[in-house]
Amino acid sequence: MANKGPSYGLSRDVQSKIERKYDDELEERLVEWIVAQCGAGVGRPERGRLGLQVWLKNGIILGELVNSLYPEGSKPVKIPKPPPTMVFKQMEQVAQFLKAAEDYGVVKTDIFQTVDLFEGKDMAAVQRTLVALGSLAVTKNDGHYRGDPSWFMKKAQEHKRDFSESQLKEGKNVIGLQMGSNKGASQAGTTGYGRPRQIIS
Repeated sequence: MANKGPSYGLSRDVQSKIERKYDDELEERLVEWIVAQCGAGVGRPERGRLGLQVWLKNGIILGELVNSLYPEGSKPVKIPKPPPTMVFKQMEQVAQFLKAAEDYGVVKTDIFQTVDLFEGKDMAAVQRTLVALGSLAVTKNDGHYRGDPSWFMKKAQEHKRDFSESQLKEGKNVIGLQMGSNKGASQAGTTGYGRPRQIIS
């Protein structure tokens, strides 16, 4: 948060709620995965939200991470040598990672905004994106994921069923239990809607 002073009142409450969503245990697991996926050359961040932000801020490690999930020759993010020092170039690098993550299959609602990482506004959103990326990599199981598969949950996959025409016809004759059963049902003795009950004294 380079040019921002302290926040007060409602802004402070909102920011503290966002910061409480950050998970330190998840941070350790994500760092382990990034190091396993990209190699020890990426180094390790200092512990805590600020350490992770500084480590990922220039977008180089994020670019290497998403590139490692693609086969050789089709890397979506260009990694500049040396790493960019100008702010807009770093933000552009992060934006390339976000585009590549979306192309990989991460849902738009799981993708953080560049400022969430760059200004440290919502590091929990950054964690969410990385978890979604890791889950997709485990689910795809295409040989590019490195690390412990138990670090991320597998996403549900489609289980398509093909029914024959005769099976579909048979299904039309069955009354599902959700609709109830009509065995022994009778409307004898019921009155029509809206008619008052007849009371005879």
